[in-house]
Amino acid sequence: MKWIIPAAVFVLMVSVGMGLRPREVVAQLRRMQWQHWVGLVLATFIVPAALALLLGRVLPLQRAEMAGLFFVGAAPGAPLMTRNIAKRGFDMHLAAGYQVWGGLLTPIILPLVVLVAGLLHGLTIWIPPRVILLPIAENQFLPLLLGLALARFLPAFSAKAVRWFNRIGNIVLTVGIIALLWFMREALKGLLTWWLPLGAILLALGSVLAIDLLVRSDDPLVKHTLAICNANRHVGLAVLLSGQYLRAKGTLPAIAAYAVIAPFVIGALSRWFRKQESAA
Repeated sequence: MKWIIPAAVFVLMVSVGMGLRPREVVAQLRRMQWQHWVGLVLATFIVPAALALLLGRVLPLQRAEMAGLFFVGAAPGAPLMTRNIAKRGFDMHLAAGYQVWGGLLTPIILPLVVLVAGLLHGLTIWIPPRVILLPIAENQFLPLLLGLALARFLPAFSAKAVRWFNRIGNIVLTVGIIALLWFMREALKGLLTWWLPLGAILLALGSVLAIDLLVRSDDPLVKHTLAICNANRHVGLAVLLSGQYLRAKGTLPAIAAYAVIAPFVIGALSRWFRKQESAA
């Protein structure tokens, strides 16, 4: 089980790389102005983490549950973010550029966010950047580069293989997630409360709203793409960091709640955004 889900994610990320055009990714990044990048830093790294801490104050959550939501809010850029954006009809190349940008900044900004939040609660938590960079490189950069290399040097093979990579990866990932939830049922039993799904919903909506408020763009497709990307938080990284550096048993249910609830929120918002774009 330890290797099934990472293997499926790796295969799916390779397929994403096969479908990307590097020039288009660079062109999308060049269209962004400096004020867009400032707004993105705040909306991606600061607002979701701060919102999670605020939810811990407003909702009747245990401290460990608040910490679980906080690590989700502090960890942007789920590995399959670009692929999910493509499936929902948004700008895949903008999402890929945003994911690479976020992946490069996460090892720098996330440790500082965690350090400040810990000091506010009387704790000193320092996460070495290399601890964050390694899983990001393994889960995102390496398979993306491999997919781009295959598309560049073996275009005929990539055109045929990308569909099978998607199918195999989807099947293995679905089976792996179901099996993981089954094995975790005893650990999660009795720890989940109704407040955790509510907190997960509010955190996902807050991540979307942060893009709308802080990133100014006249192109609805740009804002909608970035908003959906921002709601795709990196729950795998949140589990890793909370387990390594906090060692609080109650963090896992909060992270699991976001992993289950967020796709439904993202799906509903995607349909709403598409209706808005059609009407416009």
